[in-house]
Amino acid sequence: MHRRLALVRRPSPRLAEGIVTHLERSSDVDADLALRQWQEYVDVLRRRGWQVLEAAPVDDCPDGVFVEDNVVVHGDVAVVCRSGAASRRPEVVGLRGVLEPLGYRVVEMTEPATLDGGDVLKHGHHVWVGVGGRTNAAGAEQLRRALDGHRVDVVPVPVSRVLHLKSAVTALPDGTVIGYPPLVDDPSTWSEFLAVPEEPGSHVVLLGGQSVLLSAAAPRTAQLLSARGLDVTTVDISEFEKLEGCVTCLSVRLRG
Repeated sequence: MHRRLALVRRPSPRLAEGIVTHLERSSDVDADLALRQWQEYVDVLRRRGWQVLEAAPVDDCPDGVFVEDNVVVHGDVAVVCRSGAASRRPEVVGLRGVLEPLGYRVVEMTEPATLDGGDVLKHGHHVWVGVGGRTNAAGAEQLRRALDGHRVDVVPVPVSRVLHLKSAVTALPDGTVIGYPPLVDDPSTWSEFLAVPEEPGSHVVLLGGQSVLLSAAAPRTAQLLSARGLDVTTVDISEFEKLEGCVTCLSVRLRG
């Protein structure tokens, strides 16, 4: 098992047709710019020591670039998701063939469960699952069963103000959960909660050690996190943000 492997998928030429739920549809999503931004995102991962693995393209699936929603990994288990958006379910085709050779035990979700990986926030022995949008209670329960024996607490939490739980909150390397308060249903869910001043600042990708990846659209949050001693790298993902995407959506970090 690779210790620092990141799974990504290049954007579909139909990206602009992606689903939007809490935003008004933008008429100016630039597919060419999105591809360049995606490549820079991938390049950042590589520069930070991650080996990048590309999932097979799904050009007929506009949202396929948001590969985080397709699979949740923990230890040696990879749970292939069943999205609450029926049009996104074909995106998971072929993932078993990618994950099993890496040593993962693959579990596929079944009806009536729905779950998007963007609704799953993991840190230490805690797995929080956002329920209320793309993910239902049956999805949270199937995930709990899949992780049985992993010594984790799977905790359903409400999501109503954003697309996914990780559209509202993510966790820093020390376990502090960060979020933009107007979009967080219940900040008291986390004993260590840090409010950030910008919505795009709610989303960080942990790159290892004290290094995090953050949207370039959150400069004040970048300053705040730097002041806490974190090594912050920013990347412009404006075209994906127009479709409710964020930095976490664009990869699945396979740490082994």
